[in-house]
Amino acid sequence: MNKRTLAMVAVAIVAVAGLGLFFWNSWAGQKASAQAPRGERTIAVLVAKAVKNPVPVRIEALGTVTTMASVAVKARVDSEIVAVKFEDGARVKQGDVLFQLDSRPIEAEIGRVEAVITGAEAQFEQAQRDVVRYTDLVAKNATTQVTLNNAQTQAYVSRALADSNKAALQGLKVQLGFCTIRAPISGRISMANVKVGNIARQADLTPLATINQLAPIYVSFTVPQRSLPDVRSAQAAETAVLDVTVPGAGAKTSGPVTMVENTVDPATGMAIVRATMPNENELLWPGTLVNTSLTLRSEPRVTVPAAAVQINQTGTFVYVVKAGAATVRNVTVERTVDGMSAIEKGLEEGEVVVTDGQLQLTNGTKVSVRTPKAES
Repeated sequence: MNKRTLAMVAVAIVAVAGLGLFFWNSWAGQKASAQAPRGERTIAVLVAKAVKNPVPVRIEALGTVTTMASVAVKARVDSEIVAVKFEDGARVKQGDVLFQLDSRPIEAEIGRVEAVITGAEAQFEQAQRDVVRYTDLVAKNATTQVTLNNAQTQAYVSRALADSNKAALQGLKVQLGFCTIRAPISGRISMANVKVGNIARQADLTPLATINQLAPIYVSFTVPQRSLPDVRSAQAAETAVLDVTVPGAGAKTSGPVTMVENTVDPATGMAIVRATMPNENELLWPGTLVNTSLTLRSEPRVTVPAAAVQINQTGTFVYVVKAGAATVRNVTVERTVDGMSAIEKGLEEGEVVVTDGQLQLTNGTKVSVRTPKAES
């Protein structure tokens, strides 16, 4: 019995010693692991090289589309409308017939005046023959001088009557031409404000229709007076080009600046500038508000993608990659155009900057360059 007890005690002692050795080795391993130096983390980033490119100098503003010419079509004689020769909103050319007015009263008056002219000319010829005859008779003392004078007077009256009615006939023919109303300019016409059967009158305030010239067309906008010298210089050098974007449609067009207003509004300090757009496809519509960007000139600058520029409490900065590490570099951004930032100072041409992954970086973080994902 004692031997059995001793054996069990010996087994227990061996077991306790084994467990103690296991926990000692485990603790020692954890301590050694904690004291061992950790490997430094490397961040994968996208980069771009700073390059020198021409950067445009631009002025952006809200502009208004205005017509180069707008004509209110009105009647020049009082008459009934017998035909409307266009569709509402159609494109018309100069000289196209728009309205036809009733010309019968004028044509009848023309016939009457022509008859008067014929009679007056016949009387004039008769009076001329009387003058010749009475002249011979006066020379032979066969008639009095008064008779000759009366014949001459009758000739003058007949001639004057013929000339007066010829002038009246010319005026009637002009009025007859007014019965056919034609488009004075090319453009797009509004809806007809009157229909067949209405009486068109010269005194009517409402026009029969309105034609707006759409090609070419104007875009007007304002610039601050401090930018006026640059605008005028660019216009003189023929480098002032206006880019216009139609909100919503996203369509763009461009044209040269053709006019700078000759005065600055003293209340706002702004000056009106106008550009002429070809508008052959009628992209621009009168009265539309558009986004404008006036390019004055281009200047060489060191540029980086706008995504590379970050902002903190001290200003703008970029991460410059050199020797596999990212270093913070404070920079001054002059302007950002078309997604590219022009750097005024703080960065040299050829230096590499981080464009994606900056949130995981601190000054001196090790980085590796990753390949950008292909766009789907």
